[in-house]
Amino acid sequence: MENSSERPGEVPVLYHNDMSVCAAKVRMAFAEKGVVFDGIHLDIRAGEAQHPDYVKLNPNQVVPTLLHRGQVIIESNVICEYIDDAWPDRGTGALRPQGALDRARMRLWMKRLDEGMHAMTGVVSTCVAFRHQHLARKPEDVQAWLDKMVDSARRERMRSCVYQGLDSSYFVDGVRRFDRLMAEFDQVLGQSRWLAGDQFSLADIAYAPYLVRLHHLGLDDMIQSRPAVRDWSERVLDRPSFKAGIADWFNSKYLTIFERERDQARKKAAEILST
Repeated sequence: MENSSERPGEVPVLYHNDMSVCAAKVRMAFAEKGVVFDGIHLDIRAGEAQHPDYVKLNPNQVVPTLLHRGQVIIESNVICEYIDDAWPDRGTGALRPQGALDRARMRLWMKRLDEGMHAMTGVVSTCVAFRHQHLARKPEDVQAWLDKMVDSARRERMRSCVYQGLDSSYFVDGVRRFDRLMAEFDQVLGQSRWLAGDQFSLADIAYAPYLVRLHHLGLDDMIQSRPAVRDWSERVLDRPSFKAGIADWFNSKYLTIFERERDQARKKAAEILST
């Protein structure tokens, strides 16, 4: 793809991470638009998002962060809407529904991620897989990583996930909350093709990385057991933008850990949901 509409110095710059679900949705939005970005990859596990120079751009110490035309935009859902505004007619066209009601529905689904479901993704991902990356480090390095977290609730949540894994109470809560979310999806998708109505939108893009993460973690029974959710998931993951923005960025080191831990996580989740 060529970025012929961008003048020199106006090519968007994206600070991101290959396996970050938040960065993945932004890359998928760019792919839908056919817009090329200059990427700066950060190693989250190594603490690169906590580097003082990056914290000046994003005080939350997370990815993604977008730089465009001299301005900084943070928060992945906000960035996705910015992309739709900045390149309205590129690629597949508008990524927000035209109707006021469907657009409100789109925003409510995206808001749902920001108000808890994204945090639950960090929980289940860490409890199943990412904890092993941390436990392979020196204890003092893990403690330093935790101490630098500006959000104390996140710090305690991650401490439990790293050291307790599947036995963490946060994991139990995360599995149950994802199952409830999939049940809600099933109701909505039984009546419409996409989350916000009959038009593919930023709501579907926003959840695409979470769908594949549940699969990677062995927690996708809650998707496969619901036909409407399963069919929608297949439609989302079949889009070329999913491959370009998400699948092409899969990190083999992470996939190896997912594969090793998946069966145990699947069994644990089944036990949780059966009670």
